[in-house]
Amino acid sequence: TDKQGYRHYMMKEIFFQPDAISKTLKGRITKDQVITKEFGESADLIFSKTECIKIVACGTSYHAGLIAAYWMEKVANIHCQVEIASEYRYRKSVILDNTLFVAVSQSGETADTLAALRTAKDAGYLSTLVICNVDESSLTRDSALCFLTHAGTEIGVASTKAFTSQLAVFALLALHIKKNNMQNIDYAKDTIFQSLFEMQQTMRRILKNSKKFEEVAHSLRDAKSIFYIGRGPMYPLALEGALKLKEITYKHCEGYAAGELKHGPLALIEDDIPVIALAPYDENFLKILSNIQEIKARNGKIILISDSKGVDKAKKYCDQTIVLPNTNFVTSAILYSLPVQLIAYHLAVLLGTDVDQPRNLAKSVTVE
Repeated sequence: TDKQGYRHYMMKEIFFQPDAISKTLKGRITKDQVITKEFGESADLIFSKTECIKIVACGTSYHAGLIAAYWMEKVANIHCQVEIASEYRYRKSVILDNTLFVAVSQSGETADTLAALRTAKDAGYLSTLVICNVDESSLTRDSALCFLTHAGTEIGVASTKAFTSQLAVFALLALHIKKNNMQNIDYAKDTIFQSLFEMQQTMRRILKNSKKFEEVAHSLRDAKSIFYIGRGPMYPLALEGALKLKEITYKHCEGYAAGELKHGPLALIEDDIPVIALAPYDENFLKILSNIQEIKARNGKIILISDSKGVDKAKKYCDQTIVLPNTNFVTSAILYSLPVQLIAYHLAVLLGTDVDQPRNLAKSVTVE
């Protein structure tokens, strides 16, 4: 629980993410298969019956759930809905047949998420599953199934390694449900599976070149407002990037689906308003490039986070660029989390805020 030479716990936890991911995957993945013995045979029966997934969480865990919804529907071909726990509790929810209820929390003591789980247990769901970082927490005790992240103790209020470990668990869960519902999957030839297996080394490569993120933070120091934009799984990550900045820098920041810019937010773009575009070169890239051009035409400042191909295509419209390794539909959200976290951290340090214990916030929200 000491800082081990790092200036803040948050910085330590950002740089410990490769180890956290390794612990999350340990014993659950080999070079040719996903192993989830901890679920047991009864869980496999539940997964084989699952036709829909309802994910309920708060804050950063909610953003992890939003990203997971893209994966569940594309990878596992399972309908997935995501709700904020505090909203789920106070509205009538229509439950589709054979729906698995999934609650997500770092601490396992989040009041709204815990209350939502207890409501769900009597509501007619197929079963309940908790994704949590703390063994023997209230959530893990109250759920039929539990998938621990094994991220280790997280002290900084702004979640980092717990978030990426939740994403790794969701990726494993999507692959496991896919395997359970299909036969003869050759994981040795599955690019998503193999890139997940190599995740730890790829994260270390990004963290070794963290100087660029500090330069971006310097450019944001005097910004009165900041925007994150993304498409697909990058949209929930844009929400998470905005939350990180709000939590520890106290600057106004909004995350938007890039396609929504014309529906209102574009009116806020003016000279030198920084917009951080999360844009791996994928099927959405040309669309977000169009959004980048719209922002640049209104004198907005573009900071592009992409891979080498994406940067080559868009650099003439950008004020700053960050090049990340090539990714795929699943690994992009995990790897692009690192610059999002580091930009917020370095900006908070520049502004002199309390990085580990930001004002008005607590690590575990145990009251409504």
